[in-house]
Amino acid sequence: MSTTPPVLAAELAQAWADIQRHHPELPDLAAPESLIGESSSACGHELSFERLLHEAVHGIAAARGVRDTSRAGRYHNRRFLAIAEELGLDHPEEPHPSSGFSLVTLTPEAKRRYRPTIERLQRALKAHTAATAADSARTFRGPAARHGSSGGGVRVKAVCDCGRNVRVVPSVLAQAPIVCGGCGKPFRIPEVVGAAAG
Repeated sequence: MSTTPPVLAAELAQAWADIQRHHPELPDLAAPESLIGESSSACGHELSFERLLHEAVHGIAAARGVRDTSRAGRYHNRRFLAIAEELGLDHPEEPHPSSGFSLVTLTPEAKRRYRPTIERLQRALKAHTAATAADSARTFRGPAARHGSSGGGVRVKAVCDCGRNVRVVPSVLAQAPIVCGGCGKPFRIPEVVGAAAG
C-alpha cells in the first residue's frame, strides 16, 4: 500500500478536525501538507499526532492573540504551556534553557480521547514513510539532503568585474546570469589557476 503526500495531508486535516471538535476556537489548518517531511527542532518531534497537537496550541494562541513564544519562536513560554495543558499536553520538568516548554507530551487522558485519531494517523505516517523510503532509494537528492541542509547544494564564490562577490550554487548560476547591482555585469565563477595541471 502506498500513500502519497495528498493522502497523508488529508489524514492530517482529518486529525486536525478531530482536535477542533474538542477545541472549536482552533482555526482551520491552511496547509496540512506543509507539515509533511518537516521536523521541528523547537518542538523536538517528527511528524506525529503529538506534534500536530503542539501545532494546535500555537493555533489557539494565535486565535486568542496570545504571544506564546519568543526568541524567533524557539522559546515556548508559560502561556504556551497553559494552552498546551488545556489540549492534553504536559511538561513535567522545568523549562529547557533555550526552548522553554516546547517538549510537551500527551497526557494519558489525551491518549484515550484521541486513540482512534492517533492510530489512523500512525498508519498513514507508516505508509507514507514506506512509500517515500522506496522512492528515496532510487533517487539522488544531492549533498543538501545528505547533510540535512536546506540549501540545495554546495555554494562557491562568484565574482564580477568590479570586485564584488556572492556565494552561489553553480547550477543556479548556470540557469541564468546573476547581475551585479554595482556594475551591471554578470557574476561568474573564476577558473582555478593550476586546476588543469593537478
